[in-house]
Parts: sequence; C-alpha cells; structure tokens
Amino acid sequence: MSFLILSIKLMKNILIGLMLRPKVGHAWGKENRMKVFVVGNIAMDQTLAIDQMPREGASIFGVRVSSDLGGKGTNQAIVLARCGIRTILVAGIGADVQGRQMRDLLEREPVIGRLLELPDCASDSTIVLKDAAGGNANITTVDCARRLEPADVRPMIADATRGDMLVLQGNLSLTTTAGIMEEARRKGVRIVLNPSPFDAMITSLLPGLDILFLNEHEAEQITGTQDEAAVTRLLALGIGTVVLTLGSRGALLGTEDGLVSVPARSCHVMDSTGAGDTFQSVAIGSALLRESRIDARDLGIAANAAAITVSRFGTVAAFPTQEELAGLLKIDHLKKE
Repeated sequence: MSFLILSIKLMKNILIGLMLRPKVGHAWGKENRMKVFVVGNIAMDQTLAIDQMPREGASIFGVRVSSDLGGKGTNQAIVLARCGIRTILVAGIGADVQGRQMRDLLEREPVIGRLLELPDCASDSTIVLKDAAGGNANITTVDCARRLEPADVRPMIADATRGDMLVLQGNLSLTTTAGIMEEARRKGVRIVLNPSPFDAMITSLLPGLDILFLNEHEAEQITGTQDEAAVTRLLALGIGTVVLTLGSRGALLGTEDGLVSVPARSCHVMDSTGAGDTFQSVAIGSALLRESRIDARDLGIAANAAAITVSRFGTVAAFPTQEELAGLLKIDHLKKE
C-alpha cells in the first residue's frame, strides 16, 4: 500500500511539472524582463590560506586571509545578475552587525536583495581553509537558512509570474524547499535545483523538476550509478534537463534529445571556491539570454567562466566581473544561428 501511495505521488509530481513547464522562449526575452528568484542562504565567508591542513590540537599560521560575501544562494544570485539577468535573492540574516554588513555588500551588486531579518538568530558564516596543494575544508553555519519557512518566503516571491524561474539549493529545510516548489509550480514558474549540501530526503522532490544541477558524488548517492547511467536514471524521473558536473572531466548534459559531454577548460587552479556556482549560473544566464533551453554551447561558456573563478583567491571577489561575462556571452551569442 505504501509503495502504491508513493508511486501515485511520484506520477502526480511529474504530471504537474510537465503541465506547468513553460515552452522554450516563453516570457524569457530581455524585453519582458523575466525574473529569476534565488531562494537560499547568505553568509560571510572568511577564507584562510594555509600551508597544510592542521592536525587535531595544532596551532598554525595563516598565509593569507580574505573576507567576502558567500553562501551558495548568494553566489549563484550574484553571478546570474552579473550576466545581465534580473535576479532577486531571498535569504535570511540575523539582527546583528554581520547581517548589516552583508546587506551593505549585497547592495554593491546588481542583485535585488530581499533579506529577511530573523530575531534571535546569528547571521550565517563560513570559514574556508585553503592549503598550498589546492585542497580546502569548509565550516558553515546555516541557522538563518534553516529558520526560513514557506510563510516567510511566499511574500518575497509574490510577484513571480509564469515564465519566471526559481533557483534553490540544499541549505533550506526540506519542508521549506518543498513548500516553495509547490508555490512555484502553482504559478507556472520553472524550478532549478542544486541539491548541495546534499540531504538524501531531497530526492523526493526531484520528479517533474525542470532543471537539475548536481555533481558526481550527489548523482551517485541519488541513483547508485555514475556518469551516463546516472543522468539517464534522473531523466526517467521526468526531469527536463540534467547537468552533471564531473570536475576535471567536464560535464554531462542530459535532455529528452539525449546526452552530450562537454569538456572542462584547462587552467591554473588557485582556489576552487564558488566554481560550481559560477558554472551553474552562467549556464542558466546564457540560455536565458538566448531564449533557449540549456545546451552544450551554454555549458562551454559556463566552463570558461568557472576557469576565471578558480584562477583567483576568495569568493565573490573571484567571480568573473560584469565586463568579463559580457565578453564571454557576447562572443558566443554572435555565433547564434
């Protein structure tokens, strides 16, 4: 009986997603100012460059330090906005000095910030340890992100209309993520999910999804398989587009038309922080500007943009500038048939 109920729910999600999925180009032109709502987390990132990772109980010297905006939701929103996409970031902050600092920093970006000040909650922070060999370790708090509830977010996306886009990650609670997705489907808004940080329970939200971005580790946890087999299984859930990132091996794109492999770009890696967020947002931004579904061309541009990010130290400071992104996007879009 429980299996039957699960199957019915699965088919319901797929049918709802397919019925409300906008056609290619619908409300996506620059003239009609379609909007992308990124609902996620915002944090202050402190990146420490060190010679090697400390052992338990060790005290070590830092070589270099930087402080900047961070959080997957914020990273993705900033890069999307720098691509020229009208982007709204919805996130929670604390009623503290750090929250005010994050609000001020966000105002310097071409992002529309809708930050909810949450009482009795410290603003989220991330400490990134980066060693000389290129390895890193992150310590992140998500108190504010996990405190967001569907009732908090609904007023922030009330102006979302059919043809707009919602971008989510894995930082919110499962209940909030599910509630926001339900609201988006009701409005006919396309949904993009990047299930990172990964929670196995989020797999229940995948059927009928419009676009899924994930890495090889997340794909294996969800499907029990790798590479092409993993993408094929995800497409079988009724997901419209699957983008599987494979690190130095590039990426796989899966749609109803089949699978395409896109190679990574050869580059010097100084700091990989934010590379995945850059890749995802530029791929989305490129497709939106072309009024098309994501294809290999968009992933190629995204790979070039991610190569810029990894060549620099830090988070937001490492992202391609508006001018750099305009150059990447313009060069490719001039080749549009």
